[in-house]
Amino acid sequence: MLAAVAVGSVLVGNQSYSPAEVLGATPGSDLDRIVEYLRIPRTLVGILAGAALGVAGGLLQGLTRNALAGPEVFGVNAGAAFTVVVGIAAFGVDTFGGWIWFAFLGAAVTGVAVYALGSLGRGGATPVKLALSGAAATALLGGLTTAVTLLDIATFTAYRYWSVGALTSADAAVIRTALPFLTVGSVLAMTSARALDALALGDDLARTLGQRLAVGRATAALAVVVLTGTAVGLAGPLAFVGLCVPHMARALVGPTHRWLLPYSAVLGPIVLLLADVLGRLIARPQELQAGIVTAVAGAPFFIALVRRRRMAEL
Repeated sequence: MLAAVAVGSVLVGNQSYSPAEVLGATPGSDLDRIVEYLRIPRTLVGILAGAALGVAGGLLQGLTRNALAGPEVFGVNAGAAFTVVVGIAAFGVDTFGGWIWFAFLGAAVTGVAVYALGSLGRGGATPVKLALSGAAATALLGGLTTAVTLLDIATFTAYRYWSVGALTSADAAVIRTALPFLTVGSVLAMTSARALDALALGDDLARTLGQRLAVGRATAALAVVVLTGTAVGLAGPLAFVGLCVPHMARALVGPTHRWLLPYSAVLGPIVLLLADVLGRLIARPQELQAGIVTAVAGAPFFIALVRRRRMAEL
């Protein structure tokens, strides 16, 4: 499925070129340049960002034992986006290699703050309190981000297109820069898989199985920060991919993380590329960015998930 969707992403666009014309494009022609410099990098960004968000969502849901967890629900995406905007406005950062460090910082600080806020009060970190804390953080950071961009027209120009979640803002050089970070994040994720499986049984039983819980949690949390920060730097704060994809993977292979995480890494790009292709087709000759499509499709999924798991009651 991923191979088919990736090929479709290269062959189908918002222009009226048929797949046969794309395949038979003359080297050096306008169509050949569109494929080489626009569609292929766009497809690669979709694969990398989708895989990163899918795995990050699976890690967060396992780490917090919360079915509603995801980089967008916990405000991690919003935190990364806010610090990127601060980097652009205050420090003049205008390259992926520069702003990815700001994305890492924002993702880490927001994730810790949301978990700490959701842990306050009776019952500790319940799924609903964590989701509400994440929603509050997203609203706050979104407002601050808007304030920064409105005060600086140059920052607004750089941010406005990227902020909706677009796969078109990265080129081959950016992709090469992102690959090492995604590799490190993926290795950390798979390293933490056994610990996450043990955590699902409860802390006491996990300790009796010989798991070092602090190390496992720290490894998973670091993987979430690296993967989410890189994905946000590549494609902007994409909505609901990290929330929805792990549930799809869980329906196929069950809750075991050594299977769940790799399947999430494959399903994430499928979902994101399908959203991107759909956005190109439904608004021809214009296009809707992938982040808009995932937001529209993901919101009903989130509502259905809350209702099905009966988590709407405090």
